Amino acid sequence: MEPYEIIKHPLSTEKSIRMLEAENKLVFSVHLKAKKKDVKEALEKMFNVKILNVNTFITPGGEKRAYVKLAPEFPAIDIATDLGLM
Repeated sequence: MEPYEIIKHPLSTEKSIRMLEAENKLVFSVHLKAKKKDVKEALEKMFNVKILNVNTFITPGGEKRAYVKLAPEFPAIDIATDLGLM
């Protein structure tokens, strides 16, 4: 899959903004069949960042979300600003 097929869009909720500021994490809606490795490779390719950890979660509504922790040298707030979340 191509990176833009895997990553659908970033999420901008109160929880995701809190995680962005406190834990250097971003939250994305991703393709339902995407694996953690696919999400990591797609985001590293799209934003030229280093990702430490990816956790995925399937909502009761059937949407898959990825919680992505970035390396300390790549502030998540900078990426959020580029994406128009902040």
